[in-house]
Amino acid sequence: MDEPKESSEPSPAPAPEKAKAKPARAGEVDEEALRAAVPSACLDRLRAALADAVEETSFHCGVPIVRIRPERVVEVLRFLKTDAGTRMTYLADLCGVDLVRLGRPDPRFDVVYHLFSLATRERIAVKAAVAEGGEIDSATAVFRTANWHERETFDMFGIKFRGHPDLRRILMPEEFDAYPLRKDYPLEGRERDHGNWRRPEDDHRVGFLPS
Repeated sequence: MDEPKESSEPSPAPAPEKAKAKPARAGEVDEEALRAAVPSACLDRLRAALADAVEETSFHCGVPIVRIRPERVVEVLRFLKTDAGTRMTYLADLCGVDLVRLGRPDPRFDVVYHLFSLATRERIAVKAAVAEGGEIDSATAVFRTANWHERETFDMFGIKFRGHPDLRRILMPEEFDAYPLRKDYPLEGRERDHGNWRRPEDDHRVGFLPS
């Protein structure tokens, strides 16, 4: 039996190896993944119904974030709560954000509404800008629990809510003359505040081990 002859043709070059994705280092955050857009029926419904109230949209950790025109806030919240396709019946949180140190010109503040649908399990965050010394309509006509959230936001940031039934401080004393969560308030507090608001019993220490 004849032995096979060696081919004079050059053997094909090996296929180049595919570049392997570098694994994320411990502690690193994939910013693109955090901001990736995701399907949101709730956002689609809002855009279709109240497109002129929406200024911009973004995403964070799979949650759509919608910036709206401040004068339309009650209308937008009521739609998200009552529309059959959204049913955002749970106001999970309402808070203020001071943007003075991020270089954004006035309006200085954002009010952020975090909504959740118990029926669809969707979430959405709604943002509205408020100028320093300005007002935004209260959401208490849509969500009764907004009463306490808005009082805390007023107490900590000085943001006023037009139409709130009882807008007064909820954490700080009524006579306190500052807003502790503003960026221009000292992190350690003001020296005179420590003297004014501490009680004699605050210096008492309880020991749990025998001396």
